[in-house]
This record gives sequence, structure tokens and C-alpha cells, in this order.
Amino acid sequence: MSQSLTVPTMAECMAQGKTPEVLFWVGCAGSFDDRAKKITKAFVKLLNKANVDFAVLGAEESCTGDPAKRAGNEFLFQMQAVTNIEVLNGYEVKKIVTACPHCFNTIKNEYPGLGGNYEVLHHTQFLKSLIAEGKLTVEGGKYKGKRITFHDPCYLARANRIYEAPRELLEKLEVELVEMKRCKTKGFCCGAGGAQMFKEPEKGNQDVNVARTEEALEVKPEVIAAGCPFCNTMMTDGVKAKHKESEIEVLDVAEMIANAEDL
Repeated sequence: MSQSLTVPTMAECMAQGKTPEVLFWVGCAGSFDDRAKKITKAFVKLLNKANVDFAVLGAEESCTGDPAKRAGNEFLFQMQAVTNIEVLNGYEVKKIVTACPHCFNTIKNEYPGLGGNYEVLHHTQFLKSLIAEGKLTVEGGKYKGKRITFHDPCYLARANRIYEAPRELLEKLEVELVEMKRCKTKGFCCGAGGAQMFKEPEKGNQDVNVARTEEALEVKPEVIAAGCPFCNTMMTDGVKAKHKESEIEVLDVAEMIANAEDL
């Protein structure tokens, strides 16, 4: 686990006259949240292992504007988006991969209207393509045979109809994949969407993340797999609210693959 991470920036690559094939968009959570940083590191380990020619923007990366837009501040969103698009277009970026469905959805679906046209992939889609191309091999290491349930992130699943990529990756780990009663097209939000991540919930009978965690607990998983840093936080808090943190892990799919390989 002590291997050093190689994370070049676009500025460094351009200074050397190189144009990376892929830009890894880290996102605010993956950059600043201590828990989400582990997802970022796990994904970078997999990129390094597969010898992917990638770079990050580093300090030049700013928030995509998703929270501002979902909270109703369209003006702030467009300011943030246009700033990012100028940077991306300045580097002539063509292909972007991100571990955050919020960033994925915003860059893929909102940026084209503001002049930002890129091929955008969620990290589970990209990892699936690396396996298909033979650049990455995944075997059922420590998770083989374990009961895993996958929570569909709203901005990956219902918003962009990507259901199978994360599940196919989990199947490569030879897990016992058990579905919650609400999944795929009938998926249920973790409670963080629409900028709710950044505020306390309105008064009600039950927090959304606790309700969703209860649905996960019904299928008796050993791990709740996620594909979004926001979902990861909300489901982790839900597991803690149910006092199950000593029994059930909440892990990103990329973390599970990296852990199985013991990278």
C-alpha cells in the first residue's frame, strides 16, 4: 500500500509538450473531503496500474457549479461553468473522467450549452472500458462471495441511465450482488441531491439517508457499494445512525477494486 501515486497536472504536461488522453476531473469532494480523498487515491492507483495517460487540473480546477445550479443560483453556476470551460478549452481537453456523478452530469449535460463539448465518462464506465481493453484485470480478491448491495446515485442512474457499469465491475469481484427493493430505474435518493448535501434537512418524519440505509439493511449486506462521494457520505451517516458501522462498510466501487488488488 506504500506505492507512490503519479498524478501529473495539465500545466506540467503542456510544459513538456504532451497532451494527455484523459483529464481526471477530481471534483470538490474528491479534492477536499477526507473520506472522498480515499476514493480519489484508489482510482488514481487503478489509472497508474493500467498505464493510463491522464492528468488533473490541480489548482486550476474549480467547482463545476452543480450545487449553485441545484440551489437555484443560475448566475453563479454560469460564472463557474464558463471559467472551467475556458480552462478546459485552453488545454484542448477532449475526454474527461470523474468519480462524481454530479460533476459528470453537469459537464456532460450542462456545459455543451455554454461552449464546453467533451466526451465525459463516469469512473465506473472508464474502469469497465479498461478491463474490456485488457489494460486492467480484476479478480475476486477479498470481496469474493461477500454480500454486496449497490446504491444507484441519482445523477448516474435515473438522470443518465447508467445502471450496468458499476454492477458489472462488482460482478468481476465475484461478489454476491443483492439488489434493494428500489434500484435502477426505481432507485431512491440518498438525500444529498439538489444541493441538499450542504444544508440541514427540512423537518419531517425521517431523514432520507436513514430511510435509504434501512432499505439497504433489509438485504443484509456486508458492504454497501456506492459510485458517488455524496452518496458515500449519506449512506455512511445512515449506517452510523443505525449503529451498524462495526458490521457494514460503505465503499466506492473503485475502492473495492483497488482493495481487492491490494494496491
